[in-house]
Amino acid sequence: MEAGMSAGNIYRYFASKDAIVAGLSARDRADIAQSFSGMGDVDDPFAAMMAVARRYLVDDPREKAIFLIDLWVEATRNEGLAAICRDCEDDIKHQIGLSLTDLVDKGRADPRLDITALVDLLMCLSDGLFARRAREPDFDAAPHMNHLGEILRLACSGQVQSVLRCVGGPLPVAPRELGSAGASTTGTATTANTVHDRVAASPAAEDVT
Repeated sequence: MEAGMSAGNIYRYFASKDAIVAGLSARDRADIAQSFSGMGDVDDPFAAMMAVARRYLVDDPREKAIFLIDLWVEATRNEGLAAICRDCEDDIKHQIGLSLTDLVDKGRADPRLDITALVDLLMCLSDGLFARRAREPDFDAAPHMNHLGEILRLACSGQVQSVLRCVGGPLPVAPRELGSAGASTTGTATTANTVHDRVAASPAAEDVT
């Protein structure tokens, strides 16, 4: 083991496996808080946020992703571990939310930005990268950081408001109600029913600098 001791010897210092995970989680939460500290003072907060994301999603060894997936699976059966996972995730969401709020307050993000929805979306995408790294030995997460960065910039510029509004909710019109052109066949008005169409139909946001 990396710690240089046997598994049995570890339990001389920790009462249980849950206690070990709680200790690791506390260390990670402190590390995450440190990573986000001073984020509001950088020249390019978007680049700074993506640098933090890259550290955890790309630069950390694949073994950590495997450990996290194993932990998440175990948390489905162990409420104590589930609570630890929730607390850690809440900390990450809080740190990202603070950074996004700072961008809005400083006029560098659209004031209409749904911060909660964007944070949830970024977390889901990040979890997917963790899962891919754990499952596929040859998976390269690095190229996908560009996708995450672009989503972040577009959201902060107000260009995906309709997408964020529908996160967690159904599409307005079921596929069976759509005509061949993708517009609703009910009524006389033509409406945008796909995510792509809703984004295109949204008014262009003012440039956010």
